[in-house]
Amino acid sequence: MDQVHLMNVFVAVGEEESFAAAARRLDLSPAAITRAVSALEEQLGVKLLLRTTRNVRMTEAGRRYMDDSRNILASIVEANEAAAGVNSAPKGNLSVTASVLFGKAFVMPCIVRFLEMYPEVDVSAYFLDRVVNLVDEGMDVAVRIGHLPDSSLKALRVGQVRRVLCASPEYLAKHGVPQHPADLLRHTIIAASGISPRVEWKFGAVDDPTMVRMRPRLMVTSNDSAIDAAIGGLGICRLLSYQIATELGEGRLKIILAEYEEAPWPVHVMHRESKFGSSKVRNFIDMLVQHLRAHPHLSMPMGVSRSEIMN
Repeated sequence: MDQVHLMNVFVAVGEEESFAAAARRLDLSPAAITRAVSALEEQLGVKLLLRTTRNVRMTEAGRRYMDDSRNILASIVEANEAAAGVNSAPKGNLSVTASVLFGKAFVMPCIVRFLEMYPEVDVSAYFLDRVVNLVDEGMDVAVRIGHLPDSSLKALRVGQVRRVLCASPEYLAKHGVPQHPADLLRHTIIAASGISPRVEWKFGAVDDPTMVRMRPRLMVTSNDSAIDAAIGGLGICRLLSYQIATELGEGRLKIILAEYEEAPWPVHVMHRESKFGSSKVRNFIDMLVQHLRAHPHLSMPMGVSRSEIMN
């Protein structure tokens, strides 16, 4: 049987976890699905699936072969599109992911402009405060903040952000400005996205950090809520610099203890590595990279005026 057909059938069975569901998805008979999987296993000389009367599970070899098959099938589609000239005009669905506040502030304006330029493209934007696996969840492009693990994904560095402490001018005028991280123990602390009643913040160089453990007075699950509480004068919170850029510019928040900050965190645009890049992905990445590298809040190093920092 044709190798590409066998891979398609195997991927469908693995994703559906059912021979019958894969048959419906591919508009084939259950018998044809069974023959294809058996032929593939015989050809490879390994067991890919474990079948019971109730379900289908992949073996370890099957999981590895599933990942490889997905990549091969995607490359075939992209190569066919390139040869057919489809890449001359971006079209189809593009999936993009970023964290919530970053996506809203930086990625969404680029998406809107991209859709205006290319009427045959649709975009699915997933702004989530968790790490989205591009391969497993079928994403085309992601923006990641922080140091990256080793990966087969392509990564383009577009800037950096700082992890900063901030509070409102009213709070600092009333309670004083901390001069050292240890002074935070005498202040009201707001912590975002925490699950433990205790929070440990790290300051300074990687090889000689200062650790301060505190019990926050307010623990919230969103950065928006932490920002609102800090603006309201409740206490001190720790956020990424881009998240409070507007509030800093308007004077509603001030950065403190800037001299004790960790090294800045890099920002990358990531996409799945492919020999043939589809037009929609290439064009969107080009636009997004240019947009982010030109943004003052992501510049390397990120500039903050002295009026925004209280010592």
